[in-house]
Amino acid sequence: MPRLVLASQSPARLATLRAAGLDPEVLVSGVDESDVTGAPAYVALELATRKARAVAGRVEGAALVVGCDSVLELDGEAHGKPVDAAQARERWQRMRGRSGTLHTGHCVIDTANGREVTRGAATLVRFAEVTDAEIEAYVATGEPLVVAGAFTVDGLGGAFVESLEGDPHNVVGISLPLLRRMLAELDVAWPSLWAKS
Repeated sequence: MPRLVLASQSPARLATLRAAGLDPEVLVSGVDESDVTGAPAYVALELATRKARAVAGRVEGAALVVGCDSVLELDGEAHGKPVDAAQARERWQRMRGRSGTLHTGHCVIDTANGREVTRGAATLVRFAEVTDAEIEAYVATGEPLVVAGAFTVDGLGGAFVESLEGDPHNVVGISLPLLRRMLAELDVAWPSLWAKS
């Protein structure tokens, strides 16, 4: 079974991979995300690539390193994790009753041969018409402060998302169908990564 390394500290990404039968190691990249600007899809892909490359440079031996990063596109702007509660509150006031696009960049590096594949995925997210009281209560939980776009679909924020168009896993932070196709480009069969019990 090939060794899989997730270059992300996201518990949701790790849980998604484990639910799909994979059991990756986790190595956090420590990449500075503050200097990447531009179109949301570009930002997500650039950060995912930087994370994967940073971790691939530290991994000993052969491994498949997966880097991901997600940003929410709203009004053409990229939104990552809010810096504080005030920003999370303001973002939810803008998002409610509207749609945004969650972009996730993916980069997979095979350290055995240096091959690298990068791809992006996008999912349209329709937000509920939440009340000010619901926004206050949600922000007070702290959950929107630690996730891209200030929302989740697999946690407390799930009730505030009306619908998704596209891969739901992508909104959690990693597109499983896209990752399977990327690994195939590196001649790695998805079932070969399933953890053996």
